[in-house]
Order: sequence, then C-alpha cells, then structure tokens
Amino acid sequence: MTQKTILITGCSSGIGLCVAQGLQQRGYRVFASARKSADVEMLKAQGLEALQLDLDDSRSIDVAVAWVLEQTGGELYALFNNGAYGQAGAVEDLRRDVLKQQFETNLFGTHELTCKLLPLMRRQGYGRIIQNGSLLGFVSLPYRGAYNASKYALRGLTETLRQELTGSGVHACLVEPGPVTSKFRHNSFLAYQRNIDAENSVHREYYAGVEERLKAEGAVVPFTLPPEAVLEQVIRALESSQPRAHYFVTVPTTLFSVLRRILPYSWLEKILLKI
Repeated sequence: MTQKTILITGCSSGIGLCVAQGLQQRGYRVFASARKSADVEMLKAQGLEALQLDLDDSRSIDVAVAWVLEQTGGELYALFNNGAYGQAGAVEDLRRDVLKQQFETNLFGTHELTCKLLPLMRRQGYGRIIQNGSLLGFVSLPYRGAYNASKYALRGLTETLRQELTGSGVHACLVEPGPVTSKFRHNSFLAYQRNIDAENSVHREYYAGVEERLKAEGAVVPFTLPPEAVLEQVIRALESSQPRAHYFVTVPTTLFSVLRRILPYSWLEKILLKI
C-alpha cells in the first residue's frame, strides 16, 4: 500500500467536507460521498473523487462500495462514517416512523456499509473504521431523544466491534464532537419542522422558544469549534499505530466524559437540565 485510501460519508458540508479536503491535502486518496447528486457534482468541482451514497438505501451502498473498490483495485485503508442528522423533538412526540428513520441513517446504514468493507479489511490485515459519534452518545439532553438514542447505539456497537477486531489489524474507534460549526443545527430544525406536531404537543411552549432561538441571526452555541478540530482527531485516529477507542472534540465533550464518571447521576442530570 502506497497512498492511503479512505471513503467518507456525508461530505456535502461541515465535518465531512472539511475532513475530505483536509485528508486530500495531506496526501490521502479520498472518496467523498454525498446523498444528493448536486452535492456530488459540487465535490467533483472541488477536485475530489466523489460518488453518490444514500445510507438509507442498501442498493446505493452496494453500488458505492463496488465503485470505490473498482477504483482502488480492491483495497481500502479506512472508512469514516460521518453521514448523520439530528431529529429534534420530545420523546413522546416521536412517531415510530420518525424514530425508525433516525436509526436508518445514523445507525443501520452506517452498520451495513461498515460490514460490507470489513471482510476486505480482514483479508488485507489492516484498516480503520472511524465513527463520528457525539457528546450526545454518552450524555443525554432533553428534546434530543432520537439523536441521543442513535448515537448511544453507535457507541455501543463500535465499542463491541473494536473488541471483536482484536488481533485482526483492523481498528475501530469513535471521534466524538461537541458543538462544531456546520449545517447540523439547520438540518435538525428542518427535520423537526417536518416531523413534529408542535402545535398539538404538551411541549409547545418549549418548541416556540426553540424556534425563536434557531431563527435568531448569528446564534452561536458556547465552545463551538470549526470542523478542522474534528479533522485533527480523525488524522490521529488514522495515523496512530494503536488508535484509542475515543477521541473527544471540544471542551464540553472532554468535560462531560469526566463528569459522567465521577458525579452521581442525579447531580449530572441537574447540570444537563440547566443546559
């Protein structure tokens, strides 16, 4: 293996786009994927090898994997599972189909894509599976139940996979961001508008407040970092001879990883409710 190759999901903007561009500049051969054809064309215009990949569609996953391996001659060093979105809304306002859709994208599609590539990596005797987790994959905030649950599940699945890959030369790990500059909040707001009946909810007063904050120009979450902070940790996960299980990004993620271990849950819960 000379030039390291990597497939990245969710490259239309934010973290995925930043990591794709950063790794290409670092000398990696990057295959940047996006769900929409218009975004694929945008990626190509930026000089990236781009392809369409919809995590909700098994056929799309099969076609994407086949195309990437055709381009590389059947080799792949790494997979960065970044594609995801956040479904906001109170737990009792989440219809079954809405919760299922959150898991289809954030967990099931990611899992299917990973499993398509693992046999190849095992045969090679090397490889990296890097999952884009979240602060909300190990602490929970109210009105983020669908996203919390999907990221908790991804964390559990990845930690288990990491153990099962012991001795194979393939390593699985989680990069876990907190607030990062991206279109995530905007896309989450759109999903909330599509799927939550705010007007008829017992939580409608809270929703009204959220809508006002999200519509505010220049609203910024404290401790927000640019997506380059995630790129830095992805590089560490790719290039360490013994990658760690978890790479934390932003002050809140590092802080709450500690607080979760040392505080009684009742104390931690009070802090989270104030946030």
